[in-house]
Amino acid sequence: MLLRELYEQEEHQRLSKYAAFSDESKGRTTPEEESDMRTVYQRDRDRIIHSKSFRRLKHKTQVFLAPYGDHYRTRLTHTLEVSQIARTIAKALRCNEELTEAIALAHDIGHTPFGHVGERALSSVSGKNFQHNEHGVRVVEFLEKNGEGLNLTWEVKDGILNHKTSLTPATLEGDIVRISDKIAYISHDIDDGIRAGVLSEDTLPKNITSILGHSTRDRLDMMIHNVIDNSADSPRAKMSEECWNALMELRQYMFDMLYTNPVVKKEETKAYEIIRILYERFMDNPDQIPDEFKKEDLDLSTAVTDYIACMTDNYAVQQFQNIYIPQSWSSY
Repeated sequence: MLLRELYEQEEHQRLSKYAAFSDESKGRTTPEEESDMRTVYQRDRDRIIHSKSFRRLKHKTQVFLAPYGDHYRTRLTHTLEVSQIARTIAKALRCNEELTEAIALAHDIGHTPFGHVGERALSSVSGKNFQHNEHGVRVVEFLEKNGEGLNLTWEVKDGILNHKTSLTPATLEGDIVRISDKIAYISHDIDDGIRAGVLSEDTLPKNITSILGHSTRDRLDMMIHNVIDNSADSPRAKMSEECWNALMELRQYMFDMLYTNPVVKKEETKAYEIIRILYERFMDNPDQIPDEFKKEDLDLSTAVTDYIACMTDNYAVQQFQNIYIPQSWSSY
C-alpha cells in the first residue's frame, strides 16, 4: 500500500465526520496522477509555499506602509500567523490540518501592493471592482507558473475565494481559516499599533478587554479556546455570541483608531497615485507589460490589472521611479 493511501485511511479513522477527507476531494481542474507519498492537500500546500506569489507576500503591506523597524507585520507574517492559529483550531476539532494550512497560506495571495489602498486604486482606475479574494483564485488558476497555474484542488480554491467575513466556505477547514484571519489580524494589528505609538493597551475599550483579555497573548488564547469550545461537533466554526460581538466591536474600534488614523495612513495618497499612474502608463504602453501577463483574448485592462496586482510594494515604487524619476548618468 502506498504511503498516501495509508494517510488517507488514517484520516477516516481519526478525523471528525465534518472534516474534508483527502480521498473525497472534488479534485483539480486538470486531472493529475496521484502522488505516492502525499495527499492532494499536502501537495497543494507545498505548491503554494514554493510559488512566486507566496514569496512576494513578504514585501506587501499589512497595515503600515514602509514602516521604520523590522518587527511590523507584512502580508507574509500575517499569513503565517493565520496558518498557525487555524492549524491549532483544526487539530483540536479533528479537521484536516493540511487542507486548513493550504487555504491559510494562500488566503491573501491575491493582495495588491500597498494593502487595501491598492485594491481601491485598481478598482477606481480600471472601473472594475477588484477583490483580493477573487484575484487570489485567479493567481493560482491562471497567473502562477507563467500562466499554467498551480492546479489546486477545488476545496483550497473555495477557501481562498470565501475567506472574507461576509462569505461562507464550503468546508469546515475553510471556515476555520475565515475566523482565524479575523482573530489574527485584529490581534496583531493592535500589537503593531501599540509598537507604533498609535494605540496603547490602556486606551482599548474596557468593555471589550474585560471579555477578550488585557494583552495580545490573552486575547489570542481566549478567542482560540472560544472557537474550539463552540465549534465542537459542528459543521461550522463559530464563537460564542458574546465573544463574536466583542471581536466585531474591537474591529470597529480598530477602523476608527488605527486603520483610518491620519498618522498611519498619511502615505496612502502617494501609494494610490503610484497605482493610478502605473495603470495609465501601461494602458498607454502595453509593450512594457511582461509577456507572462499577455494572453490571447485577454483585454488590456485585465492584463494591466494582473501585472500591477502581482507587484510588491518595493517593485511598484521601483517601476514608478524607473519610468518617471530621472536617473543619474555618467560619461565614459
